[in-house]
Amino acid sequence: MDDTFDAGAGGILRQPRAVWATAGASVVAFMGIGLVDPILPSIARGLDATAGQVSLLFTSYFLITAVAMLLTGFVSSRVGGRKTLLLGLAFVVVFAGLAGTSGTVGQLVGFRAGWGLGNALFVSTALAVIVGAAAGGSAAAILLYESALGLGMACGPLLGAVLGNISWRYPFFGTATLMAVGFLCITAFLKEQPKPARRTSVLDPIRALGHGGLASAAASAFFYNYTFFTVLAFTPFVLNMTPYRSGAVFFAWGVLLALFSVVVAPRLQRRFGSLRVLGGSLVLLAADVLVLGYGGHTAAVVCTVLSGAFIGVNNTVYTELALGVSDAPRPVASAGYNFVRWFAAAAAPYFAPKIEEWTDVHVPFVVAAVTAVLGALVVLVRRNALTRDAEALETAHAAEDSVTAFAN
Repeated sequence: MDDTFDAGAGGILRQPRAVWATAGASVVAFMGIGLVDPILPSIARGLDATAGQVSLLFTSYFLITAVAMLLTGFVSSRVGGRKTLLLGLAFVVVFAGLAGTSGTVGQLVGFRAGWGLGNALFVSTALAVIVGAAAGGSAAAILLYESALGLGMACGPLLGAVLGNISWRYPFFGTATLMAVGFLCITAFLKEQPKPARRTSVLDPIRALGHGGLASAAASAFFYNYTFFTVLAFTPFVLNMTPYRSGAVFFAWGVLLALFSVVVAPRLQRRFGSLRVLGGSLVLLAADVLVLGYGGHTAAVVCTVLSGAFIGVNNTVYTELALGVSDAPRPVASAGYNFVRWFAAAAAPYFAPKIEEWTDVHVPFVVAAVTAVLGALVVLVRRNALTRDAEALETAHAAEDSVTAFAN
């Protein structure tokens, strides 16, 4: 992976149109995650809801996304990757549009759940499609996918702020429109991908988690994602800024996320090794969220932005571990890994406001710091299994990538 970015156009940039179409739609899909960040307080005021009720927008979204991960391989192995992508996009277009028409917070939460189903079908399949169709093998594909994630995370809050300053409903309509464009691009440029030789069952991702390396990566990512989504879903209420200001903060956060995931992480991995980089980044993230929770307003803004750097590094390393440590097919391993970690993404937005109600505004960040440290401890305790399993599979995956590159 480490030389792919340095290879420049020969690595990440020279890709078929189908890959760019899928990556472009992925940007919009990831925009939908952070889209509501700057407008959470506006939604609460517009629908006369509490912070805890509005945070359920994340909980319903990621809870459905987690469960739907068990269905993605089942669906795509039967109808094909292209049709699965289009089905996911269609769900997002419909439910994002409906979200903008919501009259109550309950309706909005329900529509976000439908949106989460579409997002699960799209995002997990998009990674598999990009890995399968990208020139340069899985290394270039992962960097391209992480680039789409970072760009989407950066632009989502910005779009939410610009449109949300007019009305909290407009960002939802904007997302539906952009995903409709993505639907047309996938239709035009992506040919149907070869179906797997064996159909995937709903239980295959669960069975894949029986592999020690993948289970360890998923467990560590579970704790990390609790920290990640405490920052993403709870911090806007702590900052209590206008949509424009909040959008600017999370745009800067997303820029750091993209830069560190695509440019910095590979260089750190080359120098120090993936597991050392991951463990160190998790510990630094824990320190960052502690200062975020206990510092003044300026410190909270700075630490929110800075957390994007650590999150970007973590995202890249975790994605590589999930795809490279297991002997299961990559789409199956990815589904099992995501099934576990998205439950934490659903839990954090729900529990952070509750913890604040039970204690004070600082304690949710203490909990987030603890979960980041727990993620690092899992990496430390299971480092031998993670390293051994990854090295054992490296040759097999390299051969798989060679076949894929030849076919492309």
